[in-house]
Amino acid sequence: MSEISKDQALSIDDRNSLTKAIMNILDAWGMQAAEQVAILDLPEKTPKRMLRRYREDTPFPDTPEVMKRLEHIIGIADALRTTYPHNPAMGAIWMRRSNNRFQNKSPLQLIFEEGLDGILKIRTHLDCSFDWFEYKF
Repeated sequence: MSEISKDQALSIDDRNSLTKAIMNILDAWGMQAAEQVAILDLPEKTPKRMLRRYREDTPFPDTPEVMKRLEHIIGIADALRTTYPHNPAMGAIWMRRSNNRFQNKSPLQLIFEEGLDGILKIRTHLDCSFDWFEYKF
């Protein structure tokens, strides 16, 4: 997926569709409300009812930080889909299982501890074509 940016000016319908898709991904990964708020870098006090609105009819905030995270979450989900094409549930299992590549932390734990850097590490690990020359860890 190409970078989501202001240059591409998503319509409100596109933003709503993107928001619903992201919420479905996070739900499929078995993430609790507080975890979803953290991975999306939403304000810490975001109420659960706001997450419900994201699932229904409200797009995520159109900020550069949130949009970066959305792009990478989609990239991770797509890489997991191609890694485990016959078992969609494996993506959620992989996201919660400790991994030697991440000092025996689970990918989700890495995200919560390192934020966007953790997301980038996971995407780079899963997607061999992403940021081939620039991102090193």
